[in-house]
Amino acid sequence: MKIIIQKFGGTSLATAEDQKKAVDKIIAATKNGYCPVVVVSAMGRNGSPYATDTLKNLLFIEGTPPDSRHMDLLLSCGEIISSVLLSDKLKKSGYESEALTGWQAGIVTNDEFGSADILSIEKERLYAYLDQGIIPVVTGFQGITINQKVTTLGRGGSDTTAAAIGAALKADCVEIYTDVDGIMTADPRVVEDACILKEIHYDEVFQMADLGAKVIHPRAVEIARQNNLALKIKNTHSNHPGTLICSKRQHFDLHYSTKEPQYLLTAVTQKDHFSQVIISQAEPDPLIESNLFTALATHGISIDMINFTPERKMFIINEDQNTALHEIMKEYPVSFQTTTNLSKVTIVGNRMTGIPGVMATVLKALTEDDIQVLQTADSHATISCLVHEKEAALTVQSLHRAFNLSNKK
Repeated sequence: MKIIIQKFGGTSLATAEDQKKAVDKIIAATKNGYCPVVVVSAMGRNGSPYATDTLKNLLFIEGTPPDSRHMDLLLSCGEIISSVLLSDKLKKSGYESEALTGWQAGIVTNDEFGSADILSIEKERLYAYLDQGIIPVVTGFQGITINQKVTTLGRGGSDTTAAAIGAALKADCVEIYTDVDGIMTADPRVVEDACILKEIHYDEVFQMADLGAKVIHPRAVEIARQNNLALKIKNTHSNHPGTLICSKRQHFDLHYSTKEPQYLLTAVTQKDHFSQVIISQAEPDPLIESNLFTALATHGISIDMINFTPERKMFIINEDQNTALHEIMKEYPVSFQTTTNLSKVTIVGNRMTGIPGVMATVLKALTEDDIQVLQTADSHATISCLVHEKEAALTVQSLHRAFNLSNKK
């Protein structure tokens, strides 16, 4: 049995016409010899009647925080509506189908309401439908605890559901349908000549998703990577082949084997709304510093782009955590300053490790465009530059050009 998982996001299900196109993709898979398992998100985006954010707002009308279990029960409704409508359209097209909630599909989670983790999937339930030639249409984003409480998986939960089902059923592929043709070298709204990537490594797309690209959720990528499960990002509204996410490249561009820095990258990402924090002490006291950073963690303040020296501690936080940071700092005998309205622009490429000249290319490009870099950080597959938000778009454009990313067409 050749199994394929097809996940349709909210924008792929927003209208009756969109739903018809989704049905066409499912039917095409069956004609190609696959047994599809369909996973759906809630229809539309914020403002649409059944979108997740719209449903959430219903419980905030009076301003009182709702019970988390009730919230999850309410939020699960959007996907249920989508699954019933799409399953019904499949039936009317002559295909046996069954709409399934997360619990009916055997998706068991922990009890972290609002951000639950999948513990197991009772795959026999789904196999039973496939063996009968029935197409299951499963609600994404949700599951059930061992105590029979409905849970939701948090942002990107439908992607996670699709990947988890794909891993459980040992599917040939998981197709993630959205409103773009694939993963691009940069945001096309920022870089006009950004192009669609034919292939990308798990590590690279994981970094991109974590650094601001919104095509697929990092948790789904991690599940796929752990299970060597192929992912494809495709467009519901076109027949473009999309982007394959995999562990080993199958197609090679002209410059793939080069070690020249300007041809080693895959993409440039941008993430906004950061503040830079610089802490200093006249006489460094390790105990004070340790207590301070413990307090930051206790209050849920996550720090990034960390750069520590004996005299100075430098890092960034999300801008919405500024107030909490200032309150904590009042309790400690340290000097600090913050710079707000910053963006983190990152180059991604898992082939640049150990290659001289990559950072030189970055700094040369940004210097020529008179862009101030406040801070940098790197990993084995990324280099991030902290810049003023007003210069973020120019930074992305400059780096995209410097590393010849438009040549990946």
